[in-house]
Amino acid sequence: MYICLMINQELLKPNSIVVIGGSNNVHKPGGAIVRNIISGGYNGTLRIVNPKEDEVQGIKVFHDASELPPTELAILVIPAKMCPDTVDLLAAEKGVRAFIIISAGFGEETKEGAAFEQRILDTCNRYGASLIGPNCIGLLTRHHHSVFTKPIPNLHPKGVDFISGSGATAVFILESAVIKGLQFNSVWSIGNGKLIGIEDVLQYMDEHFNPETDSRVKLLYIENISNPDKLLFHAASLIRKGCRIAAIKAGSSESGSRAASSHTGAIASSDSAVEALFRKAGIVRCFSREELTTVGCIFHSLESKVDSTEFAAASRGNIGAAANSALNALHSTLRVAIVTHAGGPGVMLTDALSKGGLQVPKLEGPIADELKSKLFPGSSVANPIDILATGTPEHLGLAIDYCEQRFDNIDAIMVIFGTPGLVTLYEAYDMLHKKILSCRKPIFPILPSLHTAGPEVDEFLKKGHVNFSDEVTLATALTQVIQTPPPAPPEIELFGVDVPRIRDVISSVRENGYVSPNVVRELFNCAGIPMVPEMVSTSKEELTAFAEKVGYPVVAKVVGPIHKSDVGGVALNIRTAEHLALEFDRMMQIADATGVMVQKMISGTEVFIGAKYEERFGHVVLCGLGGIFVEVLKDVSSGLAPLSYNEAFSMIRSLRSYKIIKGTRGQRGINEQKYAEIIVRLSTLLRFAREIKEMDINPLLADENNVIAVDARIRIEKD
Repeated sequence: MYICLMINQELLKPNSIVVIGGSNNVHKPGGAIVRNIISGGYNGTLRIVNPKEDEVQGIKVFHDASELPPTELAILVIPAKMCPDTVDLLAAEKGVRAFIIISAGFGEETKEGAAFEQRILDTCNRYGASLIGPNCIGLLTRHHHSVFTKPIPNLHPKGVDFISGSGATAVFILESAVIKGLQFNSVWSIGNGKLIGIEDVLQYMDEHFNPETDSRVKLLYIENISNPDKLLFHAASLIRKGCRIAAIKAGSSESGSRAASSHTGAIASSDSAVEALFRKAGIVRCFSREELTTVGCIFHSLESKVDSTEFAAASRGNIGAAANSALNALHSTLRVAIVTHAGGPGVMLTDALSKGGLQVPKLEGPIADELKSKLFPGSSVANPIDILATGTPEHLGLAIDYCEQRFDNIDAIMVIFGTPGLVTLYEAYDMLHKKILSCRKPIFPILPSLHTAGPEVDEFLKKGHVNFSDEVTLATALTQVIQTPPPAPPEIELFGVDVPRIRDVISSVRENGYVSPNVVRELFNCAGIPMVPEMVSTSKEELTAFAEKVGYPVVAKVVGPIHKSDVGGVALNIRTAEHLALEFDRMMQIADATGVMVQKMISGTEVFIGAKYEERFGHVVLCGLGGIFVEVLKDVSSGLAPLSYNEAFSMIRSLRSYKIIKGTRGQRGINEQKYAEIIVRLSTLLRFAREIKEMDINPLLADENNVIAVDARIRIEKD
């Protein structure tokens, strides 16, 4: 357990605030931050330090920080070079125990700035002070609006907690959220994050979580994961307590420095590690501002339908009770009813939901006929339920009531309603408002007419609702939410894995690099990973005898070169001793050949498992279709070792090629259970063998009965 001492009450609920560099110019940060604190209704004592002004926005000014009385929180909006001495003075003489440094020009720019930053950090550590920034937009809470930017969103105790590694991006995300009606509880802009980073804010929220009073929705914009273990621990802990977390991780496309000596090395990237970390934690991954805020709105819509007492039970450790089942319900297939007065958007939404694996069940039978009889002629109830442009607010309410009370095969309702409609939108949206409050099933409002019906939409949002405006964006985001698994259990699956023997085998390896096939086989035997019968030798006679024993046909592969296929080092379907002898002689002439491997030839669907050790993250495990498709299609999914069975199944089922694995068009699928088991066993092996830096099992041959490793390589690097 991490102990978080970096966030204190002086930062969160200060009785007094001083703005160093506050001014009357609200078009500059020093003036804007004073304006926002005042307009935000801060009820403590606000002080200003400005050597050139006597009064700032109606507040008497101190000309020098040395004149200040004791103060709890200081906000610095002054040049970087002045900040270290000012922080020293305020902490030592004025009792300041929390700092928000807006100023830029620190470690993000120059070595001199980094030295300034270190001095500030040392002072804060010496006096036990909190520090947000430098180089940030500030901190926005329901107690003080200490930011210099706009918009200031609606603040509510059950609103979103938003933590951002970028101030400018935070503003853009807020812009996207405000137009949707998403409310906030707090906004944290951590800037350079030297003392308080995103992981630290999550830690504080986790360790102080109160399910009765705290927000249960967290949105993150991350540019750097400095402590993956800490992020994983506290994000997963919060989610287990009933929270929902979505995040963007920017800057994950760089593959970094790697030799690409294996399929895994060529594919694995820092993005794979992020994907794996988020999967293990249960974080919904987003890739744009619109997607992040849309997911936030989905969380808001779902949140209102889950009783807070269930989450209270979950927070006390009752993870098998109603709270957990309410959360897990999100990860089953959601059955959606679409109510609309415009056919086209309903069709597009149906397509987008179906593409994401969600169901739009056909509504038919006596109940559907009954509903249709109560709507205008020409209406459709098959789903989408189209009440026509002439449909009234009463028709809208009626359709929602049937979805809520009469159709048992519906879990959620999406309502598309805008212009051109032939009714008063205020009345239609008031009906929608009442149904959202009264219905047990979640209702997702899609009100697309932001231009022609702006006032009506604004009135709807002021009642505490959200608006998705675009049906396809909603469907895409909801798919991400549904497909994100719950946090993985912390326990390691050890059954059938011989950890002491694994350590013995690793210790016996004397040189760095790719190990011999015999070492690979020993390690796989320790982990219970089945391999096709094989023999490696430099003796033609030994290999011929082995082939006779296991039975033809067999496969011959050169040992030594890394990429066997590239040098002609693989021969398939060898059916006679004479053919094997010819291939042996040919392969031993290949450059760098140290022997020949003979394997029993088997058939099946080729699948792939790989792993690569990523600094700070640990082993990233990949899976997908095998053979040449690994690098050609790059359809792989990733997980962070050690893996649970739920994680392994989630990895397999998130593949675009999952239909092939499951079986399609008359072809039998593979044994998914055994494929998942090998992924889990491999991840446990890796957990206890960090010296393994790269691994390929490509291919494994799989059918409906077995999954067997055919070719594998392991690279070990010891410090």
